[in-house]
Amino acid sequence: MLNSDLRVKVAKRVAQELNDGDVVNLGVGIPTLIPDYLGDKKVYLHSENGLLGMGPTPPEDEMNMDLISASKKPITMDVGASLFDSADSFVMIRGGHIDMAVLGALQIDETGEIANWAIPGKTILGVGGAMDLVAGAKKIIIASSHLAKDGSPKFVKNLTFPSSGARKVDMLVTEHAVFKFSNNQCELIEILSDISIDELRDITEANFTVNQESMNI
Repeated sequence: MLNSDLRVKVAKRVAQELNDGDVVNLGVGIPTLIPDYLGDKKVYLHSENGLLGMGPTPPEDEMNMDLISASKKPITMDVGASLFDSADSFVMIRGGHIDMAVLGALQIDETGEIANWAIPGKTILGVGGAMDLVAGAKKIIIASSHLAKDGSPKFVKNLTFPSSGARKVDMLVTEHAVFKFSNNQCELIEILSDISIDELRDITEANFTVNQESMNI
């Protein structure tokens, strides 16, 4: 598991991909940190439990556990935010009204297919909004640690966990690197740590190419 500084680094890098006016759904884990690092961007953060206009994390003395995200984290509401039934929230997702979903993942394969809802042999708490978001969001970014808790690669050649859907993601951001996916292929576009490309390949099971221009090679 990443320490807090590395989790924040990933959240900050993903925040750079968000644009003014975007309606963005944030998944469990690292994505929940993003509201604190948007700066002056006017992004409309969506939570599938029924909120559009989620704000940054409140100070401890102002937390209200009746106002939480889908990740059960205390949140604030921006000016103009709206509350609605979770059924209406899923209508927004399934109707294609979410510009971007930022999700965590248990595994990502080299084509961009993800598994983020179940580990074989372990108790399943529920799918939540994972499959709907994979199918319904216009763009999908994965914010994740590069390795699993046991040190095994999360970025794999083929999924061994149950897939979250046939739809492929657009980008993967880890503490080490940024990858883009297109046409079932993966491309390294940025290094975020002091790791070398060869060292990155050593901890990555998936195949990827290197964008020579963006990497200044």
